[in-house]
Amino acid sequence: MIATLSGLVAEKLGELVIVDVGGVGYGVLMPLEDYGNLNIGSPVKLYIYEHIREVSHDLYGFTHLDTKRLFEQLLDVNGIGPKGALSVLGIGSVEDVRQAIASGDTKFIQAAQGVGKKVAERVVVELKDKVGLVSTVNSESFFAGTASANVDEAVQALVSLGYTLPDAVTALVDVDPSKSTEERIKLALKARA
Repeated sequence: MIATLSGLVAEKLGELVIVDVGGVGYGVLMPLEDYGNLNIGSPVKLYIYEHIREVSHDLYGFTHLDTKRLFEQLLDVNGIGPKGALSVLGIGSVEDVRQAIASGDTKFIQAAQGVGKKVAERVVVELKDKVGLVSTVNSESFFAGTASANVDEAVQALVSLGYTLPDAVTALVDVDPSKSTEERIKLALKARA
């Protein structure tokens, strides 16, 4: 089993990256975000997922281990194969995809090529409690951990009013966290109006 590849980016051919490892070129499929960050001639270390079938042996590479883990979680969903999982990872940053799953944003997930409404719903149902939310600098004060159960009450209230989780967090970024939950919700709603 190939766990990682370290070498030089030799070529970028369509969606394939050729990584030269000691004179051997490995063709690796990658998410758009990782693909775009690679430069020909630059050293790279990729975390590899091997997909072996009777007629092919495909390598999927990721510059970060957490991206590979999300890819593998997507593969556990019935109806999503490696190319579908790569497509889901291609609709936004890894954090965007995680937050869309955690907040139940099936329309965002449906933007992935080949992913219909039923598969997007399955992704949300099966992975919502597994993906964990990646905190950002702006939302750190609203999340006390990685599980959605730890979301701030004001964020939960905005979500129940129809906001997506990322929008609810954004709406509360400039609101003083020392105010009461009720005041924070009112101020967030007023700012949006």
